[in-house]
Amino acid sequence: MVKNMSKIHVMSENLANKIAAGEVVERCSSIVKELVENSIDAHADSITINLIKGGLDKVQVIDNGEGMDSKDAKLAFGRHATSKLIRDDDLFFINTMGFRGEALPSIASVSEVELITSNGDTSSYIHIKGGEILEENAGDLRIGTSISVQNLFYNTPARLKYLKAENTELYNSVNLIEKLALAHPNIKFTLTNNEKVILKTSGSDNLLKTIHEIYGLNVSNKMLEFKASNNDFDIYGYICKPEILKSNRNDMNTFVNDRVVRNLEINRAINDAYYTYKPEGKYPVVVLKINTDPTLVDVNIHPTKQDIKLSKMNDLYDLIYNTLKDTLYQNLLIPNALKSDSVSIIKDSVIADIVSTMAKNQEKENVQTELDFKIEVNQNESNDKEKSLELKTNEELIINKEMKSLVLYPVGLALGTYIIAENDEGVYLIDQHAAQERVNYERYMRALRERKTTTTRLLIPITVELSTSDFVILKDNLDVLINMGFIIEEFGVNTFKIEGHPTWILENHEEESVRKIIDLVILNKSSFDPVKFNESIAITLACKMSIKANMRISHEAQEELLNELVLCDNPYNCPHGRPTIIKFSIYDLERMFKRVMN
Repeated sequence: MVKNMSKIHVMSENLANKIAAGEVVERCSSIVKELVENSIDAHADSITINLIKGGLDKVQVIDNGEGMDSKDAKLAFGRHATSKLIRDDDLFFINTMGFRGEALPSIASVSEVELITSNGDTSSYIHIKGGEILEENAGDLRIGTSISVQNLFYNTPARLKYLKAENTELYNSVNLIEKLALAHPNIKFTLTNNEKVILKTSGSDNLLKTIHEIYGLNVSNKMLEFKASNNDFDIYGYICKPEILKSNRNDMNTFVNDRVVRNLEINRAINDAYYTYKPEGKYPVVVLKINTDPTLVDVNIHPTKQDIKLSKMNDLYDLIYNTLKDTLYQNLLIPNALKSDSVSIIKDSVIADIVSTMAKNQEKENVQTELDFKIEVNQNESNDKEKSLELKTNEELIINKEMKSLVLYPVGLALGTYIIAENDEGVYLIDQHAAQERVNYERYMRALRERKTTTTRLLIPITVELSTSDFVILKDNLDVLINMGFIIEEFGVNTFKIEGHPTWILENHEEESVRKIIDLVILNKSSFDPVKFNESIAITLACKMSIKANMRISHEAQEELLNELVLCDNPYNCPHGRPTIIKFSIYDLERMFKRVMN
């Protein structure tokens, strides 16, 4: 009887490289990323990326970095060969972009690669196809490295068919280089496609200038600078005014020690800072640079090295949240009516057509991950987060002198919805519903923050009948309502009786308000956060109790509303993030009527 032969074999080096390529090289932009990061690690200050058909036919990266000698050039294509790590401990002090020692051999195993490199003393030319060296000679002595990749996945057709169309692959590469340019404003980046320049930065080491070179004047003119530190983190960068918002998170650019990262907790801190400054589903343009000790950062959790874990994340969250919120608060955020808020991120018309579609697809890929993350955060948030999430009191906030001193004189009502006001600077349109929403929201928030609550007894108690499941939930959370100042008790089957309510409940709207608050208690049963619960109450009641559109109010009521609005902590947006006020400057009006011609 013949015994079975062994089923387990050691893979060849080339097969192992092809498998590794499945992790390292997903698309053309993956090649661009690995090659450009190697150039950055080589201390290049000028990097040129030349693509043919979006990288499908060819990717070439040319830099003026340190280059390599002939021995290192050949060794670089060996698996696990790296200049970034020497000792085991180096894994905990990673300051370079690439570090795994798998990129070049993985790329070379599934494509055709030509390398020309020189350190000024020696030079090398190496031609590799499918992991096999076809030619090895001396090259020219230009200091730096030029590496080109062609015939991607020619020997792995299963992966070749998953490459996207030219425009899609080009978009991914452009998006990557934009982020790398923002991470390294001291490096001059040039990206071409089919010999046409798509993106170019000056390498001026001026972050705002780099933002201008990438996003254009409309965005760079509306960016607000911020800078702050704590014991472990330094943060610096720019955030946009709320009038420049995007429909996806792609322009929330975050960097840790100059590495491009995607981190849901950092994004959450940014979004929380914009809370009530923007509508739900809209996202700001942000360039956030975080510097910290490498030992606090774990970049080993994914081959792309973009998904990271950070120690002391709560401290970083507080720093980002408070800094960004203060930056928004301290700047006058009334949008100018005649300034276009359209943003041309990529100038090339071919790419511009696909930006929206690509961004939406990327957003869909992240939806489930973000939902899972939110559930985990809500379950694990500790009580000490309450302090950092609370809206600051009037005494804690820096007085916004520009807005507090603004005097608006109402002169009429347009379409029954927009108050027309004027002063020495121009004409203003104020959305009466959004404005009163903001006023009411801040009034409710102040009342909900009060430690002492005063209660008003009802002449006729309010009875609320619920389903059995909702009754059980509310009964388990009855202390929430009692702490708020409600006098409530069980009253028969699945019914509660409310005999008193806190004094901040609007008169003649008691029952409606009580039912809204009870609905919110039931809705937040699984992830109850007292601060966000209070905010939800304030937003809900503020909306329901405010004057509506097409409701004409008297001149005196308009004047009272405007006086209350300018005294708000954030008079620029309603609690849902919509603008409350838009300005037409005198100069803008004179230009419109041709009183001035420049």
